[in-house]
Amino acid sequence: MSDVVGKLWGFCNTLRHDGVDYGDYIEQLTYLLFLKMAEEKGASIPKEYSWNVLKEKSGTSLTDFYVDALRGLGKQKGVLGDIYGGAISRFGNPVNLKHLINLIDEVEWTALNVDVKAAAYEGLLEKSASEGKKGAGQYFTPRVLIQSIVRCMKPDPIKVKDFTIHDPAAGTGGFLVCAYEWLFAQTGGKFDRDDSKRILTKTYSGTELVHRPRRLCLMNLYLHGIHGDIYLGDAIYEPLKSVQYNCVLTNPPFGTKGANQAPTRDDFTIETSNKQLNFVQHVMSILKPGGRAAMVLPDNCLFEDKAGEVMEILMQDCNLHTILRLPRGTFTPYSQGVKANVIFFQKGLPTENVWIFDARSNVPGITKKDRPLSAKHFEEFEKCYGVDPNGTSKRKNLGEEGRFRHFHVDEIKERGYKLDMTWLKDDSLEDSDELPEPQDLASEAITELEAVVDDLREMVELIEKEEGAEK
Repeated sequence: MSDVVGKLWGFCNTLRHDGVDYGDYIEQLTYLLFLKMAEEKGASIPKEYSWNVLKEKSGTSLTDFYVDALRGLGKQKGVLGDIYGGAISRFGNPVNLKHLINLIDEVEWTALNVDVKAAAYEGLLEKSASEGKKGAGQYFTPRVLIQSIVRCMKPDPIKVKDFTIHDPAAGTGGFLVCAYEWLFAQTGGKFDRDDSKRILTKTYSGTELVHRPRRLCLMNLYLHGIHGDIYLGDAIYEPLKSVQYNCVLTNPPFGTKGANQAPTRDDFTIETSNKQLNFVQHVMSILKPGGRAAMVLPDNCLFEDKAGEVMEILMQDCNLHTILRLPRGTFTPYSQGVKANVIFFQKGLPTENVWIFDARSNVPGITKKDRPLSAKHFEEFEKCYGVDPNGTSKRKNLGEEGRFRHFHVDEIKERGYKLDMTWLKDDSLEDSDELPEPQDLASEAITELEAVVDDLREMVELIEKEEGAEK
């Protein structure tokens, strides 16, 4: 199987000379893989667009047929239409398309077990994210981080019937897939018939704004045997739906690109154009009472002007029990320079203490080759977090010299509910050998400047509103 993946990925480099980038390649691969597996399973694919018809074509008749097939498949109902909706061929050279079809045709994909197929696809997504300028990087969260979060959150739809897991910024489906893989490992994949049907069809769902990552997400879930509901739309600017979930796992998109205006939603108490802070408010709304959430947030969401207001509301309605400060470079090479955290909270009880684990101070920055992110980076945190997913395990305050300590809500209130507390002296910042790469420093500066621009934009909007009211 690794040979096949190697061939598939190696061919991607050939296609770059034909103007097909990494993201385009993974998308085209998805179209062809799905068609091949549907043929193997005897799924109801219109005969005129079947894999057997496709693989017999060559030359310009192949590229013409492929264009027509994508358009026709996109009009079908169900997951077929979801995968192919809006699909466009990126192949100008029929020889390249034919070669890729032959590579895929060499393997009987449905004969491979779920783990192999899924791992191969995840590997291709990860390569695309790390290599491509326009790849899946903005939709891809490092798997070792997701796996650590999932181990803490224990999203178990067997222990609690009708347990639902949702990601409102689903990307390529990493959180949903890892949540299922955790369950599979816990049970050995042994579900009774009723549980199996419910888990594979009604447990995992998400929302994604962009066509490409949504279809990659659908394919990723499909390869794991999951028929997930991934809604194509805007989680924070569209009206709130009535559905609530037991567990939310998410990494909202970084940066400020977007509508640059505050959503008009009745359930949003704080008006802000900051996307991540709006996602915090959104997650509070979509959690069931007693439901739990883990969210990745950039540093500025813990200290910028509106952050304190949002965190105050969050701590009134939820138990914000844990914050994990992630190592520098955690998102290398996908989103270099971003400094981020994971916040863990449960809806329904106010916050008394916030426990913060500092996995950043005096930890060498993550690099792609020499110091890649690994499970060891989170071992100590997971021990400190404890076995209870809602953060109520007995914990030890390690004080000012340790990485794990708590802050009472009264201390946080005095700080205006800003949560960027640090207490360890970071000696690595004074070591010239440990300083971040120049491009990472530049990326950090851009992130912080964007946060300042957001604040200034909101001030201008406020002034304009006040002037309008006076007139």
